[in-house]
Amino acid sequence: MPASEGANYAPAAMPKPVVEAGDFVFAAMHLDHGHIFAMCEGLIGAGGTLKAVYDPQPERAEEFRARFAEQFPELRIAASEEEILADDTVHLVAAAAIASERAPLGIRVMEAGKDYFTDKTPLTSLEQLAAARDAVERTGKKYAVYYSERIHVEAAVLATQLIQRGAIGKVVQVTGMGPHRMGSPESRPDWFFRKQQYGGILTDIGSHNFEQMLTFTGSDDAEILSSSIGNFGHPDFPELDDFGDAHIALSSGASGYVRVDWFTPAGLRTWGDGRTFVVGTDGYLELRKYVDVTTDNGPDQVILVDGDGEHRINAHGEVGYPFFGELILDVLNRTETSMTQSHIFKAVELALKAQEQARELTGRQG
Repeated sequence: MPASEGANYAPAAMPKPVVEAGDFVFAAMHLDHGHIFAMCEGLIGAGGTLKAVYDPQPERAEEFRARFAEQFPELRIAASEEEILADDTVHLVAAAAIASERAPLGIRVMEAGKDYFTDKTPLTSLEQLAAARDAVERTGKKYAVYYSERIHVEAAVLATQLIQRGAIGKVVQVTGMGPHRMGSPESRPDWFFRKQQYGGILTDIGSHNFEQMLTFTGSDDAEILSSSIGNFGHPDFPELDDFGDAHIALSSGASGYVRVDWFTPAGLRTWGDGRTFVVGTDGYLELRKYVDVTTDNGPDQVILVDGDGEHRINAHGEVGYPFFGELILDVLNRTETSMTQSHIFKAVELALKAQEQARELTGRQG
């Protein structure tokens, strides 16, 4: 049954820009991860005005400027981080620094009187989490996070809407699978392989899934029941976790399971066959986020089974990404519609605890 035949399955109205040009001004800095482009595109699509960029490597800053020059011909390359932080017209700073440097940067941004929007994982230790929480409390500024596998994937956006409408009843269990493609190790920066800098696989790419489990179950807390990590296929990089999983009990009463890895084979047409399964008392959902393997259906496939039958919904190009407009309005109005600060920090807290207590499966020491 296609979505058009049932109002309960149709997505909410496609989001539109929430501000006029110049009403919300932001800057970008520390461009260590390519997610910075998607983060900025999301804000721009919601009406944001990109004013400046800074990176210690001038060639990266110039690549970024060129990417957005047609939309923002006055976009300038700042000479320093301090130049952007001193600009009173900038509401928010978006950044994708090396993972271990994201919290110190965010604290500097917030202490300069600006809101902060960082790539996931937003930080890499429980000590950094405590410092970030303290800085939010002290400055009154926002520490927003790009949990892209829910907020920037239309299948996941639609699933959020369906669950909140009660389409599958009370959520009982969430399983998230986040395989990624390594590609050539030489194409990766050195920090990618240093655990102190990337935080471990559950801290890093696993953080997406902990955020989704909290959201889909309507939970504000959870307990890590078990977790494990290993390096099965990359002996030349002993600090790399190429596999991780965790089982959690959520405050709603539901359970959750996450599996992440770096084993996407070369034959898959995209970087990872990310899937999420959500079981409810009245039905279940499967999200085929990036590819529907062996078909031409494309990404963003939502499969819903309920009391009325079996439903396949193509969410691609039909749902949009409301998070970015909600974040802009949260910054301007000092609200918490896009994502609460407690939720943001709880997701990474769970990821950190899962990583910290994970059983090593492959015999590595330390």
